[in-house]
Amino acid sequence: MSKITLRQLEIFLAAVEHRNFIRAAEQLGLTPPAVSMQMTRLSEELGAPLFEKDGRSIQPTAAATALMPYAERATETVREGVEVIRALQGRLDNLVRVAMVSTARNFGPHLVQAFKQQHPGTKVEFTIANRQGVIAQLEHGEVDLALMGRMPRRFEVEAVRFANHPYVLIAHPDHPLTRFTRIRRADLSAHRFIVREPGSGTRMVHDHFFEAAGLDLPRAQEMDSNANIKQAVMAGMGMAFLSAHTIALEQGAGKLTVLDVTGMPENRDWFVLHLSGKNLSPAARAFRQYVKDEGPGFMQGFFGDLA
Repeated sequence: MSKITLRQLEIFLAAVEHRNFIRAAEQLGLTPPAVSMQMTRLSEELGAPLFEKDGRSIQPTAAATALMPYAERATETVREGVEVIRALQGRLDNLVRVAMVSTARNFGPHLVQAFKQQHPGTKVEFTIANRQGVIAQLEHGEVDLALMGRMPRRFEVEAVRFANHPYVLIAHPDHPLTRFTRIRRADLSAHRFIVREPGSGTRMVHDHFFEAAGLDLPRAQEMDSNANIKQAVMAGMGMAFLSAHTIALEQGAGKLTVLDVTGMPENRDWFVLHLSGKNLSPAARAFRQYVKDEGPGFMQGFFGDLA
């Protein structure tokens, strides 16, 4: 039965309706021989004749009569499906799904809201996850775009840089190292650190800072979010490398201090990106263009000298 096509069923129903291959052909924009050929193939596939000649007209056989409700159901089901997809496409044209790494949670929702104010008819769905979670969402097509600071490696993406992304080393204001300037990397090895899980962008900065100087990684306690790390640092439990874009409020309130360390801040970038070759909806294209054009100014206004 796999050789039966929807087009054959459409031709069959037209032939039954008109009782004539010529009029069925005119309705469908086909030639009479094409209609006759398709009905012959359908009869052969079913193993039963569908029409009998009756002068200049044709009459459906018992097999054709039995087939009719199923052919009508099949064609109507497909027609309904097409209508649903078309209606859905109209909604999808106005929807953009954005994933952002947890480091972007301090500005990402504000950036989304600024975009929506300029595009009130657009719906934005956004999620916040760690780096691996965002990469998985991109790879599986669960989101259209991502805001992140380090591009995936296992698949190709199209990325646009829109802002500088500095990382700094933070400590409690009473930490003994706050009295010093130009602190050397080697002087940090004996101190305790708070770190994110392996694979996160923040953890990569931490590990690279020491490994690039040929130093062993210091003692560290792992935590699952930047918010928890900030709380731990403010409690005096250790130091941490964090994005400067995540600590502005706490630093301004005097709850933590940015240390003067050689090689810091480590400047990276913020990107808006999507899977290479992905066909973006109009809403997704608009958001991408907005971040590209307005993102730099937004970040400067939001973070000032930290942007």
